[in-house]
Amino acid sequence: MNKGSTTSIGDQLFKFKETLEKRNKYVKNEFQAYGLDLAKELDDWKNKSLYLRLAKNTPRDILEKARYFVKDQNPGSIKTPYKLFMWKLKELKKDQK
Repeated sequence: MNKGSTTSIGDQLFKFKETLEKRNKYVKNEFQAYGLDLAKELDDWKNKSLYLRLAKNTPRDILEKARYFVKDQNPGSIKTPYKLFMWKLKELKKDQK
């Protein structure tokens, strides 16, 4: 190990905090962070505004049920997890009414 290349824990925490602030620069509300995480998890970044709107207007328990439904599936068998998520969300909303 090269002694000159070590960094202190404080420096590492500062870099981590700086990175986190850059990522959340435009996120002002909790639902925005949840919607963006959902878009990232479903690998559907081009429709992130859809997930932001869903996170704002849909009850969180319904979104969580649909999200965990997708997560519980075999990852190799799902080609489009966002389509499965939207189908399950539609089914859950139908059952709620």
